[in-house]
Amino acid sequence: MTPEHDSHDLTGKLLIAMPGMGDPRFEKALIFLCAHSEKGAMGLIVNKPLAEPEFRKLLSQLNIDATDKCAALQVHFGGPVEGGRGFVLHSADYLASGATLQVDDRFGMTATLEILEDMANGQGPARALLALGYAGWGPGQLETEIGHNGWLTCDASPSLVFAGDNAGKWERALRTLGVEALTLSASAGRA
Repeated sequence: MTPEHDSHDLTGKLLIAMPGMGDPRFEKALIFLCAHSEKGAMGLIVNKPLAEPEFRKLLSQLNIDATDKCAALQVHFGGPVEGGRGFVLHSADYLASGATLQVDDRFGMTATLEILEDMANGQGPARALLALGYAGWGPGQLETEIGHNGWLTCDASPSLVFAGDNAGKWERALRTLGVEALTLSASAGRA
């Protein structure tokens, strides 16, 4: 990997969907990038909760007993790829040996039953977001979409990623860049 490429690594950043993207699944989406390299990218949408299944129902379907310590966690639509597969984006205080992808010193991602069992028993990470499915890009695809003004990028903070206010996350992410949602245009321009 060349030093120039390292500066373009978006792992641990947030993608902010621009208006007019054309794919309703990504309308006002905020995506945490778990991995980004010349081989492609993988991320989880962090602001689109699902009405069903509820976390407790999901645990029950997986034959995992939840204690009273089990938080009422919302399950999110993580993206259109592998919609039946669960991914937990979490604070870095949790580590499943050989199973946790350490994104950076603040975030990890684990996709095993072990983390769900630990969460159900109050032994999981301090902060977590459960997503079904993920968003994925092939080599160069994300860079092309960013180049066509499909996405803005910003730094990810645990307070934004794990916030309970899903409806406000997209606009708050824009504000970290000094951008107000009302000023965004659905049509891209080139200077």
